[in-house]
Amino acid sequence: MSSRRTSSRRTTSSQISDQQITILIARMQQAIPEITGARTSNKVSATKVLEETCNYIKSLHRDISDLSERLSQLLATTELSSEEAAVIRSLLTRN
Repeated sequence: MSSRRTSSRRTTSSQISDQQITILIARMQQAIPEITGARTSNKVSATKVLEETCNYIKSLHRDISDLSERLSQLLATTELSSEEAAVIRSLLTRN
């Protein structure tokens, strides 16, 4: 019986509350430019916020890939000292 209570407490304590979800959605709504700039009222559905957040993250990934490709092309055509090139390459390979 006591093992059930312990298990029940763990499940309850690891779940996120509705209030926490509401707070997180509100924070995302404030952080994503597409939502912040386009909203006409303060009420935007959680679904819309999550969709726009996913779209924004995908957009950031595309931008990073594009910039990385452009920088790689620039490095290939520019004469840099080996020290400068090493610094730039190390910055590009960081995760």
